Amino acid sequence: MKESHLAVVIRNRVKKYGNRTAVKFKEENIYKELSWKELGTRIESVAQYLISQGINSFANIGIYSHNCPEWSITDFGILSTRGVVVPIFPTSTLDQLEYIVTETEMEILFVGDEIQLSNAVKALKSCSSLKKIITFFEHKSDHKQIIAFNDILNSAYNKKSKQILDQRLSEADKDDLATIIYTSGTTGEPKGVMLNHSHFLKLFEIHEIRLELGEDDVSLAFLPLSHVFERGWSYFVFYSGATNVYNANPKDIIHELPKIKPTVMCAVPRFFEKSYDIILKTAEKWNKPKRYIFNWAVKTGMQYIEYEKDSLTPPLALQLKHKLVNILVMKNFKKVFGGQIKYMPCAGAALNLDILKFFHALGLKINYGYGATETTATVSCMKKDKYDFVNTGSIMPDVQVKINEEDGQILVKGDTVFKGYYQKPEATAEVLKDGWYYTGDQGEIPEEGVLLMKERIKDIMKTSTGKYVSPQKIELHLSQCQQIEQLCVIGDNRRYLTALIVPCFIYLKSLHKQNNGQVENHDLVNNPIAIEEFQKKFDALQENLAPYEKVVKFKLLPEPFTIENNLMTNSLKVRRKQVNIKYKELIEEMYK
Repeated sequence: MKESHLAVVIRNRVKKYGNRTAVKFKEENIYKELSWKELGTRIESVAQYLISQGINSFANIGIYSHNCPEWSITDFGILSTRGVVVPIFPTSTLDQLEYIVTETEMEILFVGDEIQLSNAVKALKSCSSLKKIITFFEHKSDHKQIIAFNDILNSAYNKKSKQILDQRLSEADKDDLATIIYTSGTTGEPKGVMLNHSHFLKLFEIHEIRLELGEDDVSLAFLPLSHVFERGWSYFVFYSGATNVYNANPKDIIHELPKIKPTVMCAVPRFFEKSYDIILKTAEKWNKPKRYIFNWAVKTGMQYIEYEKDSLTPPLALQLKHKLVNILVMKNFKKVFGGQIKYMPCAGAALNLDILKFFHALGLKINYGYGATETTATVSCMKKDKYDFVNTGSIMPDVQVKINEEDGQILVKGDTVFKGYYQKPEATAEVLKDGWYYTGDQGEIPEEGVLLMKERIKDIMKTSTGKYVSPQKIELHLSQCQQIEQLCVIGDNRRYLTALIVPCFIYLKSLHKQNNGQVENHDLVNNPIAIEEFQKKFDALQENLAPYEKVVKFKLLPEPFTIENNLMTNSLKVRRKQVNIKYKELIEEMYK
């Protein structure tokens, strides 16, 4: 019998797995765990508390926190009451929080730390619908509207709330609204994507066909649970009976991997770009024999994966070389990532082809794909037995994709496509037509069942000379320069392309003559030697580009693009519009 609701799914797994480990989390520098039975008890407590507070079915309830077990416990607790979960990115500002609380008429908000609590208290005063704040951390307060999560767990609930809960669960339906996920788009005001329980249940069905995930797997959740990628994946982890490990601080992830030893983990291209840079910079410091073995291992791995991707048997000599590579290099390389990784789903932005092949060559499988919040994440991803590195994976089972003839836009139809934007019928009508979701992304279907995502249509630039340019393509090409941390290509309605570059500041310090003392980033980026070095690197990289694709001028920036300075979205995409606004004067200088 098919399960028809996420709350039913989690209850069935609690019954099935009982005392097995469901989740792990770090507390006071030690990893602790909860069994499925303990997880179920806590979910039940949250659900009964909400009912005791008079929360009705389909009420919108918010979670504003970094990753932690309480996030998922609350999520399933809300869903168990037939409520609607409204996740808010942990880095969201007060303005963003107030916008979402007001639009959804949110009554209760769960928060994860003091900064989020501070914003929530301000929202309590400014948003008339908000009545209570519940803190995941211990917080002593005389404020009657602020309650500690543990107090909820430790409270006794009467039979009536249990009866109401059971009644609601008996009426739960796959077409119930499960969540409203606000996109952190690069332009325009946030839009709340409405996803039903049926969307996630279909996600499980098609991912079971495509991916291997079972009760012995361990997944590390380090991307924000407020994003559909990690949220949908974590649901799939619970559905599959695997163990979910929570990481609250993404900056610590590389140190935590060897301790957790995950078998699977979602990541975004930025994670692999940073890891790739660190690996190559480390290799540069090795002695000559060690560097030679590493380069030989990569070369051998590159040859091997050309057979592996098509499920072909490599020549015997290559098999023997590959076994030697595994002993000398790959085992140690994999240990950096915990040593047990089977594959790592990756999406959210373009990933450099060389980086993708590099990790595969050394035995770390990146399952690269494409999706959107509006499609409940995955539209395409690599098959385990046959794939290529150029395209963006094979289209998922039961998902239809076609390319719009007018503008080359990717259109998606299927049971994972969202029902609309919350309280925005006009915006919904713009992107949902005859059941097809107009993604706003340009792509191709190079062969049957295979998708290539090329560019955000809104990002495509047209120079004043009439040439169309893909900034993403140029940025991927230039990011081969290891001394570049981030960059943003400019050129819409301009005579030529320019770029704003966030350099590697360690490299800039090595070029600075007075590097024995404290040097400000502002001085480093204005160092003529540094500018000259980057110009040389750009000239070499751009040699084979068409003239209209070449970056003619650039500026080095003294600070990175971050979520905090509003130059990146919560899903780590550069906000081109905001970059253009903030650095307007600097950009104009490059066109004088």
